[in-house]
Amino acid sequence: MEKRGFAMFIILFLGFSCMDGFGQQRGTVEVVVDPLISLMQRSRKGTNITATSTSPPPVDKENATRTTTMGFRVQIYSGSDRTEAYAEQARFKRLYKDIDTYLSYEEPNYRVKVGDFRNRSEAQDLMQGLRKQFNNVFVFTEEIYVYH
Repeated sequence: MEKRGFAMFIILFLGFSCMDGFGQQRGTVEVVVDPLISLMQRSRKGTNITATSTSPPPVDKENATRTTTMGFRVQIYSGSDRTEAYAEQARFKRLYKDIDTYLSYEEPNYRVKVGDFRNRSEAQDLMQGLRKQFNNVFVFTEEIYVYH
């Protein structure tokens, strides 16, 4: 039985080694990488995205151009109670007047998310501060608004 297995191995080895040149073509491969994939990889690792040491100057939103990009928001509420969702949004606005809030509904839940952060560490900093005031806060990657 051992001789049969060894013989089969030799036959397969010789067969594959003879085929070494078959099917191989020379050429170039062009790799096109979507920049959002790199952003998602960095955000999942959580290591390559760092907060800037100085915050950017405030933007005059009335005169600026608004565009969207991938970034981060902090969810402060998720539940089926519409009144509670609006109450949590209003409570957040009283505490943090300069941070935008977004309320969405996807049956059966309302969600309140806050902020437009370009990097995860800024969103996580806010999330840590909000844990004392809001239940079940999470950072989400999604399209955010950016003003130029």
